[in-house]
Amino acid sequence: MSYFYPKPLRYQSLYGISQLTLTEHYKIYLGYVERTNEIRSLLLSADRAKANATYSPYRELKLEETYSLNGIKLHELYFENLTPMGEGEPEQELLLYLGRSFGSWEKWREDFTALGMSARGWAIMALDLDEKIRNFLQDAHNLGEITRSLPLLVLDVYEHAYFLDYMTDRKGYIEAFFRNIHWGVVNRRFRQALAACNACYPFSTP
Repeated sequence: MSYFYPKPLRYQSLYGISQLTLTEHYKIYLGYVERTNEIRSLLLSADRAKANATYSPYRELKLEETYSLNGIKLHELYFENLTPMGEGEPEQELLLYLGRSFGSWEKWREDFTALGMSARGWAIMALDLDEKIRNFLQDAHNLGEITRSLPLLVLDVYEHAYFLDYMTDRKGYIEAFFRNIHWGVVNRRFRQALAACNACYPFSTP
């Protein structure tokens, strides 16, 4: 049975996002690491002979594993794709895909902002196997995930991500998020996603 170890936070504050917010946010991430490890320990002794779709301890553990494990992965993606005051810019091929998918960089950003205002949990830009970049909404860690899509940029819009700094001004938080994007990380994810997708379903040139 494999267990998770938390990844350290590489910065103490971001543009428009305070050290207090990040410290408290990181504690939530640590909680998902702890809960996932606890669930995996309990699964070792879960009675599989009594498993069923109405109720069984095994079913409940496997269901909550999806929530807790995605809580780890989404937070790691979110923290990783940020850096103080941002860094770099979208590479040319990513801009081509954004243009093909949304019409222009500006229209993608407008849509991603609307996505962040609409979601109850996560806003995710992902490369889908239909050769397009899509903006997907997840209202919870395990609610809204799209099969065979690979996340490129992750925005946490749960209130714990911004309320200490922005209260109910979520749009102000999203604007700060854009100022902190580490485009070098997003570009790397895009290249890796493109290579992984091409390996199983070759894409055409945009």
